[in-house]
Amino acid sequence: MKLFLQILLIVSSVLLVVAVLLHRGRGGGLSSLFGGGMQSSLSGSSVAEKNLDRITLLLGAIWLISIVGLGLLLKV
Repeated sequence: MKLFLQILLIVSSVLLVVAVLLHRGRGGGLSSLFGGGMQSSLSGSSVAEKNLDRITLLLGAIWLISIVGLGLLLKV
């Protein structure tokens, strides 16, 4: 179980860094390379940006759960 959580932590950390870097900053960003630069006229952000937000939140939750799980395993 400990090895699984360590691997999950490493993978989720790398993916979380990539997801954060893909977000659009104030002046564009890496997300515009993958279609995030086109905005619809009705909403403030594009569908790609909203999906990227959801993926980032999911990866953050997985990262947090693996950190807490490893902390509990190391404490015992």
